[in-house]
Amino acid sequence: MGGSTMATGARWGMTVPFYDRSLAASKDLVAELPELGYTDIWSAEVNGVDGFTPLALASEWAPGLRLGSAIVPVSTRGPGLLAMSAATLADLAPERFVLGIGASSPAIVERWNAGEFVKPFSRTRDTLRFLKKALAGEKVTEKYETFEVKGFKLERAPKVAPKIVLAALRPRMLRLAAEEADGAITNWLSPQDVRKVRAEIGPDTELIARLFVCVSEDAEKVRELARWMLASYLTVPVYAAFHDWLGRGETLRPLHEAWAAGDRQAALKAIPDEVVDDLVVHGDAATCRARIREYVDNGLTTPVLAPIPGGEIPITQAVRDLAPTAG
Repeated sequence: MGGSTMATGARWGMTVPFYDRSLAASKDLVAELPELGYTDIWSAEVNGVDGFTPLALASEWAPGLRLGSAIVPVSTRGPGLLAMSAATLADLAPERFVLGIGASSPAIVERWNAGEFVKPFSRTRDTLRFLKKALAGEKVTEKYETFEVKGFKLERAPKVAPKIVLAALRPRMLRLAAEEADGAITNWLSPQDVRKVRAEIGPDTELIARLFVCVSEDAEKVRELARWMLASYLTVPVYAAFHDWLGRGETLRPLHEAWAAGDRQAALKAIPDEVVDDLVVHGDAATCRARIREYVDNGLTTPVLAPIPGGEIPITQAVRDLAPTAG
């Protein structure tokens, strides 16, 4: 995958909405993305906007972009509702919508949505299998390991079923993504880590990752900001296990011990500079673009940039400066 991003045909995505503005205020910058060379726009769903509305709007604001959800949890909506939402986007943007689903986390599923976070691998697999049938227009009556559906059929199935990609952090889910889905989505990894992830899914499976980027030459300021983000993610059990697998278990042990003890300040200080620099892209715009291309060169198909505030460059300018055509 060597060479420039545009020359190799690699994708170059952007996260919506932007960190510094509401979805309602995002229209003009979203509409600008295609001419800047961006190919994709991907939503997120945690405790801000939902995963589908931004993509419905972007389908009109920027008709040339591929639209993806990264990710919609499989345990916060019923299977039928997930199928209906995906079918709606597939109808609005034929052959341009990619449904990203995943297990999510206990906090999101249980504490915030009153659901049950049980058998996350099986629930994701079962949901994937149900959606493939439902989005193909089939009537589904089936008892899966984690739920049962009786007689569900989309009133209007999409003419072309959307691709489905799975959020996957470790070998079992990565292999499921490669074997039964259309790609894998991962998060919080370094360019070198991409090689290990790629080895699990083979050369032909699309691999998507959101990359947090801060266009700033003030490395200390970026690291201070990034440590808060990293601590909130890397202490989540699934991400802790992911980084154990990637080989950072001992390096991150002091973080986990301090966090478990309730000492947030000590936890932040326990994250080494090299871990921050591995997992967060920062520097001037040219340095950031070069770093993003390292991910692509190591096997990432679709980098999805998430410019974070805190640098000297406003988000609007960062989006423009990080574009593949900017260099």
